[in-house]
Amino acid sequence: MNDESFGLELGPPALTAPPGPPRRAVPVDASCALPAVTAPPRPAGGAEAKIGDVAAAAGLRRIDMVAWRDLHHPEAGGSELHAARIAERWAAAGIEVTVTASRAPGAPGRDRLDGYRLERPAGRYGIFPAVGLSRLAARPARRGPADATVEIWNGMPFFSPVWSGRPRLVFLHHVHDGMWDLVMPRRLAAVGRFLEGRVAPPVYRNTPVVTLSRSSRRAILDVLGLRPEMVSVVPPGVDEVFRPGLERDPDPLVVAVGRLVTYKRFDLLVDTLVALRRRHPRLRAVIAGEGTARAGLEARIAAHGAAGWLSLPGRVGDDRLIDLYQRAWVVASTSAFEGWGLTITEAAACATPAVVSPIAGHIDAVDDGVTGFLAQPGAEMESRIDALLRDEVLRRRMQKAALRRAARLTWDRTALDTLRILAGGRPRSGGS
Repeated sequence: MNDESFGLELGPPALTAPPGPPRRAVPVDASCALPAVTAPPRPAGGAEAKIGDVAAAAGLRRIDMVAWRDLHHPEAGGSELHAARIAERWAAAGIEVTVTASRAPGAPGRDRLDGYRLERPAGRYGIFPAVGLSRLAARPARRGPADATVEIWNGMPFFSPVWSGRPRLVFLHHVHDGMWDLVMPRRLAAVGRFLEGRVAPPVYRNTPVVTLSRSSRRAILDVLGLRPEMVSVVPPGVDEVFRPGLERDPDPLVVAVGRLVTYKRFDLLVDTLVALRRRHPRLRAVIAGEGTARAGLEARIAAHGAAGWLSLPGRVGDDRLIDLYQRAWVVASTSAFEGWGLTITEAAACATPAVVSPIAGHIDAVDDGVTGFLAQPGAEMESRIDALLRDEVLRRRMQKAALRRAARLTWDRTALDTLRILAGGRPRSGGS
């Protein structure tokens, strides 16, 4: 699955080659064969046993996980994927995991998925007071040492230190900060910034925080002023279904994946691709995903006369997504805010290099000049993508490096390392 496009519906292939003589597909380098991305051998006893041992030693039999959205919410993204992959592995190790999240229209109030329980007691905004009030009411009976709380802080905090007297942990992928102005009306954006930047930090002072990258950690420390010793970095994993294919597309193909929302800045990517098309007449591009910015992107593509080669297929299924990554020459992202950028890692596991904006998260997901390039949207990004499209030696070298890098990232390791932090993160004096 990917940063913002999981659960996407399978649609018909959107790529059609422009007129011209047939061309042979470009084979993937033999050194990027499938065995390179299979999961590394597990240590004796397996990851599940190690997770179970850590949980048992800490007395953690039941974990309460609270989030704005769950993986099956139509607006879910990388944050929800990250939480789900960890919950699945904890549950497989015998931990009783319950995820509480908001209920989208038509979704059941309760469900059981991938080994863990899913509860949806309230809607989009009602979930925040619903969680706090219900946990405060139940707190006297649920303080047992075998319980723990995991909060996914995705912009609006749940303020778990106020109502959880148990061991706890917070997933904070990135600081929203300027993102509030891109996704909310002005007054609501001001409220969001105030809660995130002024109200929440003192409340979370004694709560362990896990983020995905060193650059995101620096931003959390700089903007929120949290205690350095309480903020840890645990990189995400990548699903094993992402692996190299047998052939690349015969023509230059640039792929981007994500929700079509303002802060992803796909409008800038469209302009960059249009400029690249002048250098590469057979260039094709796909921006896969769905969201509120779609109409504006369609209008921009039409204004450039690019609809014949730049497609917006909308939501795509896993098979289609993997096929896009495998056939792409480059994956691109112009996003302004990311905790990591799982699409980059998924593409890397398919031996596809990336050219992405130099933001917190991306800085760690891409080894600049090795697995891809960090570049500002516009002329710099155009130049970097152009270099990869033109230089086959460079492209193949980065394909190999991206594949090696992705092979080291596994969800088993992410789940185990996160649990270890939770096991040692019992509330300190005054933290409740």
